Amino acid sequence: MHYVSVEGLTKSYGITPLFKGISFNINEGDRIALIARNGVGKSTLLNILSGKEHPDEGTCKIHKDVHMVMFEQEPQFIETATVTQNLFNQNHPTMKAISNYEMAMESEDEDLITNAIMEMEENNAWDFESKVKTILTQLNIHHLEQPVSKLSGGQRKRVSLAKTLIQIGFEPKHVLLLMDEPTNHLDLNMIEWLENYLEQEKVTLLLVSHDRYFLEAVTDEIWEMEREKLYSYKGDYENYLEKKAARIESELASIDKAKNTFRKELEWMRKQPKARTTKSKSRQDNFYEVEAKAKQKIDETNLQLDMKMTRLGGKIIEAKKVYKSYGELVVLKGFDYTFSKGERIGVVGKNGVGKSTFLQILQGITQPDSGKINVGETIVFGHFSQEGLVYKKDMRVIEYLKTFAEQFPLASGGSLSAAQFLELFLFTPDKQYTYLSALSGGEKKRLQLLTILFKNPNFLILDEPTNDLDLPTLAVLEQFLLDYAGCVLLVSHDRYFMDKLVDHLFIFEGDGVIRDYPGNYTQFRILEKSKQSYASVSSDITTSKANTSSNEKVGAPIPVVVEKKVVEKMSYKEKLELETLNKNMPALEAKKNELTAKLNNPDLNYEEIISYSEMLAKLNAELELAELRWLALSEKE
Repeated sequence: MHYVSVEGLTKSYGITPLFKGISFNINEGDRIALIARNGVGKSTLLNILSGKEHPDEGTCKIHKDVHMVMFEQEPQFIETATVTQNLFNQNHPTMKAISNYEMAMESEDEDLITNAIMEMEENNAWDFESKVKTILTQLNIHHLEQPVSKLSGGQRKRVSLAKTLIQIGFEPKHVLLLMDEPTNHLDLNMIEWLENYLEQEKVTLLLVSHDRYFLEAVTDEIWEMEREKLYSYKGDYENYLEKKAARIESELASIDKAKNTFRKELEWMRKQPKARTTKSKSRQDNFYEVEAKAKQKIDETNLQLDMKMTRLGGKIIEAKKVYKSYGELVVLKGFDYTFSKGERIGVVGKNGVGKSTFLQILQGITQPDSGKINVGETIVFGHFSQEGLVYKKDMRVIEYLKTFAEQFPLASGGSLSAAQFLELFLFTPDKQYTYLSALSGGEKKRLQLLTILFKNPNFLILDEPTNDLDLPTLAVLEQFLLDYAGCVLLVSHDRYFMDKLVDHLFIFEGDGVIRDYPGNYTQFRILEKSKQSYASVSSDITTSKANTSSNEKVGAPIPVVVEKKVVEKMSYKEKLELETLNKNMPALEAKKNELTAKLNNPDLNYEEIISYSEMLAKLNAELELAELRWLALSEKE
């Protein structure tokens, strides 16, 4: 069934076209990712499909039985209404029953609760109420009677996402879900839950996201908007990268061929008399077509990052017995760690456990309750915070940058002026004279990153740096950080970004406990899931043994089930996982050998023997699980 049919769609703002003459269809069951640079019209296209904007040219036909549900980057609410009223503000009996029930439970009024329960019974709303509870719990939405106007930006985003998911359940069968950056402001557990939820719902989906693992999990086709056109690629993100590279290579070859033809035809045109025959006029028309082809440009301009890092001395940062609490919330409880040169550490934990406070304590912005943070004399922090671009008064981009410095030294030698440095970050001369308030979210993030690198830091602290950045910019930032010689401390919900960059993790487990895990996020999650599976299997085996023992007593036959082994094709995520296992398993072995050598030291005291033994047992368990996972992936390969 055709959900959407689009023909010759064109949209411009001023003289600059976002897209021109694009055509496509969306069919039932399609799960499409829409990617592009910031500012080329991804959100505009979604708004046209949802009816919020109109194209300059072309047609957009939506099947009469299809209902659009859209999740936007900037959610719209009734500001004076409560969270409950915004979540359930639709004219549907079941929705109203759930709304009344939620409000009654918040009020704790027995009469209201009794009436609400009766209304729930009448509308058979209990099953869906259970689903609603799951959505609200997984997205950490509480205090439903709080006015929306008092919510933080992240809370507003999660309430909007909950509203979208709830709405899907009440719509008729044919639903097209449009989602614009749904993973921003979600923690890692929430993102993984959302992936599973969308898989189970089996909705038809058009999604804008920079989260590559999320795209991999929930979509099977990628559309890219580039140079006013729309290109379609079936398959996963890895396939898209391969097919795009092949397309660009083919286009460049075609342009080179056209240039050669153009030179020959230009020479012929210059030799021809003014009076043309029919044959020469035909060739003349063809000349202008070849000229247009030859003068095509494939703009592969990318963000460029090149900086002269401040020299890093021998001493980095030493944390000694650091404690920090806010009332009952314990952030750090005796944190001990000595940072080394070139370390790349990922910081993982649920929202609200104190990750941002930890980053502030390291920089001396927030003081610990007790303990010491000794920072080396050569350390220059570069802090990319979630607060975004901070400025007291509105000013033009170039004026803002000049408040930091007039010249920027480069790693390759020499220096750049503020205007030249802005051009490296894709701020054209016209854009440099734009006011800060008029910049898009992605442009503000780029400018924020630029001002941080302007200081030549050697210890980067990146707190959710990927929000609002497009995929091409992310790819350049990743490569820069891979080549960066300083220390990196990274908080991010982008698992792909984190897996590619970090060597080990600080896992905030709550109650002030921070665990140092030797691997990336995907390996950590595999280990956690393996532990859960192992516990479940152990429980099943124990139950099975008990049942077997019981059966033997009465002479009952024991059934034997032989499962047929099916080898599946490796996904892109699994290939990356295998690569990281190959890289990190030798590190685990080396750490194991190091601990074994320490245990063999005859001068150890009792406490040290116990401590090293516990560490070795834990490391052996992690290594065993890693080896099992490596074997499973190697079979698929």
